[in-house]
Amino acid sequence: MARFGSVATAMVTPFDTEGKLDLKVAVDLAKWLVDHGNDGLVISGTTGESPTITQAEQIALIGAVAEAVEVPVVAGTGSNDTRTAILNTHKATEAGAAGILVVTPYYNRPSQAGLLSHFKAVAGETDLPVMLYDIPGRTGRKIETDTLLELAFDVDNIVALKDAAGDPGETAVFISQAPDGFEVYSGDDGLTLPLLAIGAVGCVGVATHWTGAEHQALMAAIDKGDLGEARRINASLLPSFAFETSLDAPNPIPTKAMLRVIGIPVGYGRPPMDVEPDGLETMARAVLAGTQLGAELATADN
Repeated sequence: MARFGSVATAMVTPFDTEGKLDLKVAVDLAKWLVDHGNDGLVISGTTGESPTITQAEQIALIGAVAEAVEVPVVAGTGSNDTRTAILNTHKATEAGAAGILVVTPYYNRPSQAGLLSHFKAVAGETDLPVMLYDIPGRTGRKIETDTLLELAFDVDNIVALKDAAGDPGETAVFISQAPDGFEVYSGDDGLTLPLLAIGAVGCVGVATHWTGAEHQALMAAIDKGDLGEARRINASLLPSFAFETSLDAPNPIPTKAMLRVIGIPVGYGRPPMDVEPDGLETMARAVLAGTQLGAELATADN
């Protein structure tokens, strides 16, 4: 089994009707996700609206979820300020996280030498295993393969990569040269199958909020070498992948709509992620109807 779970969800952060952090719903959601196919959770990542939650909220959220579930809880502690990332990492470690997710510093776009220094400094401040998060579409800077390899070989507790770089061919090069035991997780739902095919061990997903069962079946098919079945399952997931983010409804806005439709009161996003296009919940119902969870809910209603 993958260190952080083969199917891990980057969990949304629930807010109440006044926009305040709702820890009770967060705990309920975390338990529900575990009961519906997730064997890992990532808390306070971008899907968890980390740019709009305070450090105190972040630590309360990590602590509450880590206490509530048995699966690994990975805490997003990254920042474009190394000192802040270190402080976040200290607090998340104390709060009970099982691992740390550190995103590439965003907007200020440091050099590769700056990335090496940043990641080494943050990892050096915790004994927890660290997962790097490479998502140049959001951060403006790719972690180059040579940089990833140096970190993987030189820093003992940098043990994993969440890959949302959009280049499975280059990721294959990295995997072929990475040290034994280093794990790559898909961070882009639409590329999970290609990444699994080249050696990724799992995913940190968004659609996994409602497709945990299908994702577990996908992992099982890959483990058995049944590519045909894996392709069939992946095809069934394409509507969910298309729904989870768009220009009009960027992640995590659609997921919050989906969870409200399911009956989990996660609320809405915080500004500027609070504006939903008309008909989003109707779209969510249509997508849900084509999933295993949707079929189960329909049967229960009847």
